[in-house]
Amino acid sequence: MGEFLPSLELPVEAGKNHAMDKITDKIAALPAQTNYCSLEFFPPKTAMGFSNLRDRLDRMARALRPLFVNVTWGAGGSTATKSLELAEICQRELGLTTCLHLTCTNMSRKLIDKTLEDAKALGIRNILALRGDPPRRAEYRDSNEPQTDDEEEEEFHWAVDLVRYIRKTHGDYFCIGVAAYPEGHADESHPLGQSLEHDLPYLVDKVQAGADFLMTQLFFDIAAYDHFEKTLREHPSGAFKDIVIIPGLMPIQSYQMIKRTTKLSHAHIPDALMDRLEAVRGDDERVKEVGVDIVSELVEQIKEIKGRTAEGPKGFHFYTLNLEKAVSFIVERTGLIPPETPEEEELQSAVRHNPLPDIRLLRINGSIPEDGRRKGSIGSDPRDRVIIQGPSTSYPDWEATAQEASIPAEPINSRANTLAISEGEGVLGREATWDDFPNGRWGDARSPAYGQIDGYGVSLHVTVAQALRIWGTPRTTEDISNVFIRHLKGELTTIPWSEEGFSPETDKIRDQLVKLNSKGWWSLASQPAVNGLRSSDPTFGWGPQNGFVFQKAFVEFFIPSADWKVLEAKLRHEDLKDDVCFYAINAAGDFVSSDTAGSVEAEGEKEASTNAVTWGVFPGKEIVTPTIIEEVSFRAWSEEAFGIWGEWAKIYGKGSESEKLLEKIRGDSWLVNIIHHDFIDSDAIWKVLLN
Repeated sequence: MGEFLPSLELPVEAGKNHAMDKITDKIAALPAQTNYCSLEFFPPKTAMGFSNLRDRLDRMARALRPLFVNVTWGAGGSTATKSLELAEICQRELGLTTCLHLTCTNMSRKLIDKTLEDAKALGIRNILALRGDPPRRAEYRDSNEPQTDDEEEEEFHWAVDLVRYIRKTHGDYFCIGVAAYPEGHADESHPLGQSLEHDLPYLVDKVQAGADFLMTQLFFDIAAYDHFEKTLREHPSGAFKDIVIIPGLMPIQSYQMIKRTTKLSHAHIPDALMDRLEAVRGDDERVKEVGVDIVSELVEQIKEIKGRTAEGPKGFHFYTLNLEKAVSFIVERTGLIPPETPEEEELQSAVRHNPLPDIRLLRINGSIPEDGRRKGSIGSDPRDRVIIQGPSTSYPDWEATAQEASIPAEPINSRANTLAISEGEGVLGREATWDDFPNGRWGDARSPAYGQIDGYGVSLHVTVAQALRIWGTPRTTEDISNVFIRHLKGELTTIPWSEEGFSPETDKIRDQLVKLNSKGWWSLASQPAVNGLRSSDPTFGWGPQNGFVFQKAFVEFFIPSADWKVLEAKLRHEDLKDDVCFYAINAAGDFVSSDTAGSVEAEGEKEASTNAVTWGVFPGKEIVTPTIIEEVSFRAWSEEAFGIWGEWAKIYGKGSESEKLLEKIRGDSWLVNIIHHDFIDSDAIWKVLLN
């Protein structure tokens, strides 16, 4: 791919000797007035998202230069494996000092031992020791793993148990961090009266057991953090006098996301900040901009607080949700990107006689430079890649599109230009920001942010006591229907699949949903059809002003297998097959779909298309499609959806009537998503489902 010229960055290998450092050692080596940042990532649910995250990590490491990165943990199974895979990419491939989250409850000592040994094998020397979900050890035990008296002695109920165990078994090999909660931790024993004072004895125990640093839960209340830091530094135990305290901050990616996250974490958003978000809530881009302002202000306020309470470097941890634009703006604006080293300055000076073009002026072209040498392309970095036809690659580490291969490597990979890309500037900014809106359940399965983790694997998001109080003890399918119907009517605050209330648009189809659930077809998600309403509409509007929004109706629900056979035949009938698209799967993984429209033949298999079910048309913008439904994301979600049946069953104990009922339903049901293409007829989908 042509002669490869060295990047303006130091090679990744130059920092690999430092990647195995302990976090506290790296902080201690910084000058006293240094500000630094760290970033947190989670393993995406899909293979495509995982692949795309690799490039995003590389770019963010170059642009933002975090002191270290965190990788979140999923309790058991494939989620835990993905966490270790992501940690390996960060630690070994990218040479980043990596801190692996580790939750201890609902995990056997054998699995914890294996994880710690795997971490050592990868060169990881930093662990964030967390409790995770309330312990239900017997229910999570591997059926093939024998139980021993010795193992019971090592049962983990709290994070402090894990800290003690790591110190006992691995000495000082690991640098151990623990979580702290500026506003107090909300737990089943303390759900309403959460307070820092309630948490302090437990936090003292964790530090005295061997914790090296504290990392806080996300927060937006600066007064609460001021009280938190002052209280810890002045605590009579002296446990926190000199310990590293890293505040955790979450960039505001969207209005709905921050409302949901703060609800789950019980983090308070002061009214003054909430008013600023409410004023722009319908425009995702404006929400992100205001969010950057809010979090940047928090960083500056925290710097002032830390200047009064402690000496030494000041660190800030960002919960990125695998998105880069907002955090890149915040880190640059607040001066958290470290200055260049002498070695980097020397590399920069070598090319200052030939200034790089402004990132906004870069264009895709294949021109030959005046010096007659063809510069290496972005496709040759970090290694020569094969040029393929088509708009995207399956293996980005080894393949490059023709468009990528035409982009000169040297200007793009300078630190300043990489940062500009991360912030969405220029032609290449789309690479960093294509999946900004949305992320999570209804996003693009190719996105690194798809399936954002807000807990530890599949979870009910409520405690056992709360679950029993809210959902009772179901003994018949009618009892299950009643749970869903009461939720639709606003009589229950949550169901196992959703801890949120309904949006105003659900009122438009509430009666139809009640009828559907009364049939024993239990709905998880839905939306009504909308045809060209103004973007300022109080119920359905979103996006910039003077636009128009559209929606296809869809409904996602569980249905008994016998009913599904009848409904599938109806959906495939000649009269309906062009009007609807459906995806259906059961707990065993059997999958069927009508989605062949627009597909192409590839090695004997048909490639599924993508259904945009919400879109908007705005002045001066491309058509925006914030809600899509397609096979990969549906399959990824279905694993969690069926897993929640199992989580619900576990609260009743093995062999109980309720546990047997819920497991039977899980095994017999299909999860179905039906989309009706006629967005002009608002009743079209209900004529199909309710007749």
